[in-house]
Amino acid sequence: QVQLVESGGGLVQPGGSLRLSCVASGTGFFINTVDTMGWYRQGPGKQRDMVATITRGGSTSYSDSVKGRATISRDSAKNTVYLQIDSLKPEDTAVYYCRAVAYQYVYWGQGTQVTVSS
Repeated sequence: QVQLVESGGGLVQPGGSLRLSCVASGTGFFINTVDTMGWYRQGPGKQRDMVATITRGGSTSYSDSVKGRATISRDSAKNTVYLQIDSLKPEDTAVYYCRAVAYQYVYWGQGTQVTVSS
């Protein structure tokens, strides 16, 4: 019954900013207690790659492609994980997926489209 629902995607001009949200639901599922929450993306003709992750303890990691431009954060009270990306580039265009790892299970959201274009 675990569900991850992303939102916040859309069309944005290069240099703009976007904040994506991932709301987690499910009995006994709390984002601050799972092993890892993360954001992945898959651009046209590309593999799905990690963008950012945050561990149970709050440690964050970022891919080189977004380091310095992206911030992953969470609001435990809202069971929500966020991804803020600034200075967006056309190469950021992709479907962004929320991922959770708990008890050796991997859960994925349905994805939200981000298009960076002028």
